[in-house]
Amino acid sequence: MFAVDPESPVTLYEQLRTQIIEKVTFGDLIAGTKMPTVRQLAADLGVAPYTVARVYRTLEQDGFLETRGRNGTVVSAGQDAAESKLQLAASEYAARARELGIPTAEALRYVRSALGD
Repeated sequence: MFAVDPESPVTLYEQLRTQIIEKVTFGDLIAGTKMPTVRQLAADLGVAPYTVARVYRTLEQDGFLETRGRNGTVVSAGQDAAESKLQLAASEYAARARELGIPTAEALRYVRSALGD
């Protein structure tokens, strides 16, 4: 999901921060998406946990992420209320479809039918 280049003149912190912001902005990470734990993402990227924790704190202050204690860190609902509500509903629907074992194509068919497409 994320990658950093230790040889880049851009700090690891800034590389990760920018990637998360871009993925949220372009809809690759939608409201309610659970982020990897600090330790897991640090291990995956080969960076210090402090770096990931600092990125998460900064992005929480900037409104991109929210921390829910033991429930982890998720993508924040953001500024556009209607779009955020729809993203949250989509995340909940997708999670429920996975729980029920509904294949992706079938779950999408239900959504298209509900939209009248």
